[in-house]
Amino acid sequence: QVQLEESGGDSVQTGGSLTLACKASLFIGEYCMGWFRRAPGKEREWVATIDYDGRATWYAGSVRGRFTVSKDVDKFGQRLQMTNLRPEDTAMYYCAAAPMFRTGPQCHHDQWDPKVWGQGTQVTVSS
Repeated sequence: QVQLEESGGDSVQTGGSLTLACKASLFIGEYCMGWFRRAPGKEREWVATIDYDGRATWYAGSVRGRFTVSKDVDKFGQRLQMTNLRPEDTAMYYCAAAPMFRTGPQCHHDQWDPKVWGQGTQVTVSS
């Protein structure tokens, strides 16, 4: 199955920007993809979802308008562009994926069940 590797996490100040990358070991054109995050002491939180062909995206209310998820043109990865970062965005960010045969029409919002996870990349936003 596909393996995922995130990169791009860093420490920035409030209002700053970062782009996280998720490199996939296989073609992800038939994978539902997304990003999740876990802040210290909190449960994992869904951040964004991008559908199979990369044309439709969905975002959690806390990041909508500030974050943008996209699939790479070659469909071997995805990115999460983050702008106007806030201290509450501080978390470990995880790339996630699920194949079409397991997800079907549920690839939207937080309605899908990730089957593969990356190791995570840390984002820290200081005030």
